[in-house]
Amino acid sequence: MARITRYSKFEGELDQLDSSELMQMIQEALLGQGMNDPYDPDPNARPSMDDLFDAILEALAERNMIPEEQLLEAMQSADIHDTALGQQIKNLMDKLQQDGFIRKEFEDQDGQGGAGQGGEATFQLTDKSIDFLGYKSLRDLMGGLGRSSAGAHDTREYASGVEMSGELKNYEFGDTLNLDTTATLGNVLSKGLENMEESDLVIRQAEYNSSAATVVLLDCSHSMILYGEDRFTPAKQVALALAHLIRTQYPSDTVKFVLFHDSAEEVPVSKLAQAQIGPYHTNTAGGLRLAQQLLKRENKDMKQIVMITDGKPSALTLPDGRIYKNAYGLDPYVLGATLREVANCRRSGIQVNTFMLARDPELVGFVKRVSEMTRGKAYFTTPQNIGQYVLMDFVTNKTKLVN
Repeated sequence: MARITRYSKFEGELDQLDSSELMQMIQEALLGQGMNDPYDPDPNARPSMDDLFDAILEALAERNMIPEEQLLEAMQSADIHDTALGQQIKNLMDKLQQDGFIRKEFEDQDGQGGAGQGGEATFQLTDKSIDFLGYKSLRDLMGGLGRSSAGAHDTREYASGVEMSGELKNYEFGDTLNLDTTATLGNVLSKGLENMEESDLVIRQAEYNSSAATVVLLDCSHSMILYGEDRFTPAKQVALALAHLIRTQYPSDTVKFVLFHDSAEEVPVSKLAQAQIGPYHTNTAGGLRLAQQLLKRENKDMKQIVMITDGKPSALTLPDGRIYKNAYGLDPYVLGATLREVANCRRSGIQVNTFMLARDPELVGFVKRVSEMTRGKAYFTTPQNIGQYVLMDFVTNKTKLVN
């Protein structure tokens, strides 16, 4: 049962609830799969304004924030939308629009959304919402680690010509001449400047902060919401937190996101929060192939793939574009194609770090093989702690890769 908290200052004054606090209260509903059918998920499903109404109502009820007289009236009414409570929730929804957290749209007959009047009213999360949810996810996850903030990727490798805060060393051919005048003069004054040699030069090293390009591979196959557990929502929270961390703390880094299921496609961070589960199977090879294509465009010191999944490869894109599927066991054909993509990652210098949300023996063997081939790491985690593993790995990874 959710922890119940009473906010007495809102008794009878729900319209005074701040939009950012309301967003915090409903963030799991906004990111979650509760607005989709877990047994027959629709990857194109879009949350409606009625879904938003229900999410706000549930959040208020869980926190015991609804005045008793309004709750009693709502329980006795044939339609809660016509009650005082219903009107206040509608006011809160309007406030979310006015404050720029959501954008109301209408689904037309052909499924195309638009701002004008049409079919069922839906909503989209704005860039402000995405940034807020990323910040909240990052703060919650880093708070769980006992950290209030994260700094830059500091490596133990030194290089001349970046930031002069390192140790002294004798000059070697190829070094940038960040000359330490005092140490150099100390070497040559005793024998005279006319006798100075290259070996007398002393430079001050600089700490080297490497830049990284990351592609996050998110499994959105059916198993991610089956078996009574939603694994996809925590994965999306991790992805949003990572995007916020990189944007605010590591501006020279890049991060992109790929969803893989029967096939694979890149999804912008603005669409990630409302991404849905489906189609059904797990085309790991397709996801790895697309991730490599994205990383080849990046001119970064390090390139890595962060793969979050809970299942074995079970699908493959054939040369003619058809999807070959086999959900029973590790199909040798699918496995072979997947490992070939892993080998391509290794040849391109791309590390694959896998965060596995299941522990089946076949999966353990597959993940270990992927990690060995790319000198990556494998983590067998749960939806509850995956965020801490991913963020800690990201913060320390550049040091480990450089060394």
